[in-house]
Amino acid sequence: MSVLVHDPFNVAQDPRMPFLRNALDPRQALSQLKACCTGLNCHEAEITLESIKVTRHKPGRRCLIEYELGLEHRGQPSEVLIVLGKARAKGLDKKAHDLLQRFRGSGFGPESDDGISVPEPLGLVPEFRMWLQRKIPGVPLTELLLRPDGAKWARRAAEAAHKIHLANLPARRVHTMADELRILHECLGRVAEIKPRWAKRLDRVLAACDRLGASVPEPHPCGIHRDFYPAQVIATKPQRSTGQSSNGLLSPTLSSKGGEGEPRANQETRIWLIDFDLYCLGDPGLDIGNFIGHITEQRVREWGDARALAKQEQAMKKRFIELSGESCRAAIDCYTTLTLVRHIYLSTQFPKRRAFTPALLELCEQRLGK
Repeated sequence: MSVLVHDPFNVAQDPRMPFLRNALDPRQALSQLKACCTGLNCHEAEITLESIKVTRHKPGRRCLIEYELGLEHRGQPSEVLIVLGKARAKGLDKKAHDLLQRFRGSGFGPESDDGISVPEPLGLVPEFRMWLQRKIPGVPLTELLLRPDGAKWARRAAEAAHKIHLANLPARRVHTMADELRILHECLGRVAEIKPRWAKRLDRVLAACDRLGASVPEPHPCGIHRDFYPAQVIATKPQRSTGQSSNGLLSPTLSSKGGEGEPRANQETRIWLIDFDLYCLGDPGLDIGNFIGHITEQRVREWGDARALAKQEQAMKKRFIELSGESCRAAIDCYTTLTLVRHIYLSTQFPKRRAFTPALLELCEQRLGK
């Protein structure tokens, strides 16, 4: 088989995930996908494996692999299906697969009237400790928020988060304010080890975070995404004859019977929510605060201006409060600040972001009144 295998992280040599070597072997991968990928069952087609690409890897923990499949139908144009395989060292995550399936059955399907969906889970591959889902080839909100109509996309994101909260599917984990503050103490403790001259400043920031967290009223917990930020929201348009809409938003790849790429002709732009790995019971304000905090961090990192996307942030916050009530305002503001404090640590983990660590620390001090 002539298949391009791209493994920039050298995951095949991960000693705690030896099964990844087989997951990158084209013959074994195609065999397992044909046997386990339920999304292929409705396609009477010749299936070929075009490429395998490792896109994320946390050594000894998790790995994300993209499998590009070609589907050849007799007398019809060929199609492409990209399958995402999520593997874990500690075992097959069947619960994550099933959670996505439950969301699909709770109003998040490809034809939902509100245009808010989740990708299709496609099956389980026990041999690779991997579960499969369809990749949505669209444009992330990370890009769309920068456009002149960015406030519109911020409001759509608020509506999507609210829909998750209303669905309130059962969660196997709980995340509280105490959990959030504990994580911050651990993260900034590591920063203090790297930058001991900042130790006193970081201690003051943490003390202020503790006071801020204590000031937030007790929430009415529900099911939350907990990792909600612009890159986790993908926008697509209905497919036209050219395979691309007039404004450049890509549509889902498949358009054959039974696929997700043939939406109704009058369907508006659809947004897809991805990566529910941290789904839990928690404060709904966390999702919005986390999202806004990521926007602010992006402004600081890319433009050096914490106010650059203020219009988008305000539009999102206003729309969510319209939907969920004024009582969530304090939690949104608090979790926005806590998200920025967490980014102090995250910026130290990426060489290209370390130059912005001092600016993030100063911004957090300003927000906390330090």
